[in-house]
Amino acid sequence: MTLPITYQDIEHARARLHGVAVVTPLLRFPVLDALTGGTVLIKPENLQRTGSFKFRGAYNRLSQIPDADRPNGVVACSSGNHAQGVAEAARLLGMSATIVMPADAPQMKLRRTREYGAQVITYDRDTQDREAIAADLCAESGATFVHPYNDRGIIAGQGTIGAEIAEQAKAMELLPDAVLAGASGGGLTSGIAVALASDLPGALMHTVEPEGFDDLARSLRSGSIEQNTRTSGSVCDALLAKAPGDLTFPILKNLGGEGLQVSDREALAAVAFALNELKLVTEPGGVVGLAAVLSGKISCEGRVICVVLTGGNADLETLLRYS
Repeated sequence: MTLPITYQDIEHARARLHGVAVVTPLLRFPVLDALTGGTVLIKPENLQRTGSFKFRGAYNRLSQIPDADRPNGVVACSSGNHAQGVAEAARLLGMSATIVMPADAPQMKLRRTREYGAQVITYDRDTQDREAIAADLCAESGATFVHPYNDRGIIAGQGTIGAEIAEQAKAMELLPDAVLAGASGGGLTSGIAVALASDLPGALMHTVEPEGFDDLARSLRSGSIEQNTRTSGSVCDALLAKAPGDLTFPILKNLGGEGLQVSDREALAAVAFALNELKLVTEPGGVVGLAAVLSGKISCEGRVICVVLTGGNADLETLLRYS
């Protein structure tokens, strides 16, 4: 089957991101190995520019906007991490950005998005359609809409994480047989899956979602795109997309493994573990892969497992309350 992106798209994205995005390390912690009976490698994208992996896809996508269209700016929808990635990428490329964000997004994410220079327009998750709002803004200004996951440039940019994991794991002589990362619409996990298929064919990409928002896991089981009935109600605010994308789902259907789910309690326990034991600041939606490992949702004994920590944009109050 012909997939929406190729490994060459990821290579081109790496070239665009060179010297701009952080090449995050691949880390091993004795405490995790001892707890799991296996080898757990951590890819901390919470250390990425803007505090999440989202900068990679945003910069790669915005870099490909034609010069003639750049004065019209960009519009995006996001609960916060894509918002910050797009805002910072636009700033670096000299473009204006308008971001449609839920009114209940963490205050830190709203504030940081504005600090990166974007205009923020808030909406109600339960009663308003963010993409309809964005479409109206684009129609008025001629701006380019930058989808948070269902976009080839976004997927390829996120896929650079998979290429880095492969290089770093080989250098460590520790080849993962599974990679776990949080999933909303699937932009990150589908991009990584394409990279792994080329560079680490023995490693299977597993999506991890909050309980009650497992549209990807259900879609993978049924073989067709399924939707969530809710768009709010989890502490994992970054992972509440309504459904997988029609670009991301075919990739995961063909290259991905079983979808996993964790509870809010398990996600918050993983936030505390990452802070206290690994000395890494994460947000609930950014640590669900680690939560799946710590809660035994995947067997690690005798295996090499890689976990992507996707973001660290947590309010201080959240960290103090649960850590």
